[in-house]
Amino acid sequence: MAVSDAEVVHRAASDAELVAWVDEQDRLLGSLPRAELCERGLIGRGTFILLFNSVGELCVHRRTLSKALYPGYWDVAAGGMVQQGESYAESAARELEEELGIAAVALHEHERFFFDQAGNRLWCAVFSAVSDAPLRLQPEEVLEAHFMSPRQALDEAFEKPYCPDSLEALRRYLG
Repeated sequence: MAVSDAEVVHRAASDAELVAWVDEQDRLLGSLPRAELCERGLIGRGTFILLFNSVGELCVHRRTLSKALYPGYWDVAAGGMVQQGESYAESAARELEEELGIAAVALHEHERFFFDQAGNRLWCAVFSAVSDAPLRLQPEEVLEAHFMSPRQALDEAFEKPYCPDSLEALRRYLG
């Protein structure tokens, strides 16, 4: 599967995006281009939105191959980096609409945790939402999506590549 020109352009814009830069206690230090934050091993802020339908199934989607982190991996959450001047909640609402086309839904914040892995250091805010609206996938970021039980997604993560940060968000949500 080839990377489209639109994905390449989107990736370049994403790398240059100014995102929140924080310390290990989630205190805001300023903002940096996303690519620089990652290259320097610094800590950013991220949101993870677990989207459920009314029967309790979780939206699972596959990331495009142009993604800087976990290209082609399956993901149990919409989400992304908190931009300069943006709150966690504002970021969550923006990301859910951008990636899956779901807007104007109640977002419930559950917890924040620190995820620390080489190349991916984040303070993470976990949100959930329920919607039966049709998905409108952002083609530069999402290849495909479907709904399944949260347990099925966790089981499938043993067989297919899944994003470890969003899996941690799901595990914490399920508690």
